[in-house]
Amino acid sequence: MSYQRGALRKVHRKAGEMWVLRYRLTQPDGRRSEHTLPIGLSQDFPKEKDAWREVDRLGLLVRINDESTDTRIRFNALAEHYLKADFGTDAIRPKSVNTIPIVEHYVRDYLTARWGMEVAEDIKPLELQRWLKSLHDDAGLAWTTISKIRGILHECVSTNPALHVETRSKTSYRAIVITPAQTLSILKSLTSALHFALVLTCAATALRSSEMLSLRWADILWEEGKIRVSKRWAKGEDGETKTEASDGYVPLHRVLAEHLREWHAHTPYAMATDFVFPSIREQGRKPLYSSKFVADYLRPAAIKAGVSIADGQRFGLHNLRHSLSNWLVNKVEPKTVQGILRHSKTQTTLDLYTQDDSDEARAAQGQFLEALMPSGAIQ
Repeated sequence: MSYQRGALRKVHRKAGEMWVLRYRLTQPDGRRSEHTLPIGLSQDFPKEKDAWREVDRLGLLVRINDESTDTRIRFNALAEHYLKADFGTDAIRPKSVNTIPIVEHYVRDYLTARWGMEVAEDIKPLELQRWLKSLHDDAGLAWTTISKIRGILHECVSTNPALHVETRSKTSYRAIVITPAQTLSILKSLTSALHFALVLTCAATALRSSEMLSLRWADILWEEGKIRVSKRWAKGEDGETKTEASDGYVPLHRVLAEHLREWHAHTPYAMATDFVFPSIREQGRKPLYSSKFVADYLRPAAIKAGVSIADGQRFGLHNLRHSLSNWLVNKVEPKTVQGILRHSKTQTTLDLYTQDDSDEARAAQGQFLEALMPSGAIQ
């Protein structure tokens, strides 16, 4: 067969207009038939010369001139297309800065590392299931993580080898839950007014750590008795909330409001646009570094308070969120708890969901604060 360069053509696909390389292949009966190989979206390669560069980079000319080469698409090409189309800058539904590197890690370090050179449609369900099980038995991955990897494979491959593959998705993780008495002991051991205000606010509102760090004083709606949650701090900047349901309000009980007012009177950064929990080291330009705070102050204070934390066991601000929900669940209506936690899925909080910032939610928060500090203040 003489050397062929092929030809470029734009075609319409579900992901958008894309470039393909047209070439001919000799069939066993001697007939020549046209085939195509995908190159990439035209928005990523706006000019024909850009598409040709990608052809060279992918080594497609070598492939189409090798009669013995199986020209069916391999998994690594599908995986990179998936990352570019669904997690790139032009994705129809942009993903958060926290989600993108996690998915890239799953795809490149697990899926592509194992299946990259396999023809995607030839991946067998039994072989896939054995591999997924080995990730748990040999690599020590949690079943919840393996379930996510399986889900990504489902999205990558049209002839889905994961369809008949089962994995467990229930997590074995159990968050450490602390009592109001232990929370009070932690608060008493914190000598910094900043740290005290941070822990008390987190314990009483169940805000996620990233939501806490993004709070500005303008978000504290004193007169309305609530706190506005419209963003979260991620990768050194403000980003969208974790879910649409997370974008809303949490109650601000008078006891919590009094302590926040006291902190507001003492903080050197009290402007409306200043962070409520600023980094003193960064002169208020950024919020406090939560990981350092947890390691240096919160974790030691919790151990001192009698909280059993094994070496390597997770414990941080998120445990205060778990603790509040655990304390409230048997004391108030489930929908009130879900309103405070701002869960987006019904099964997350007893299969009920509502965005509740009513007086009932504030009263529920008050019950916790009264259990934490019966006199309304910490001596």
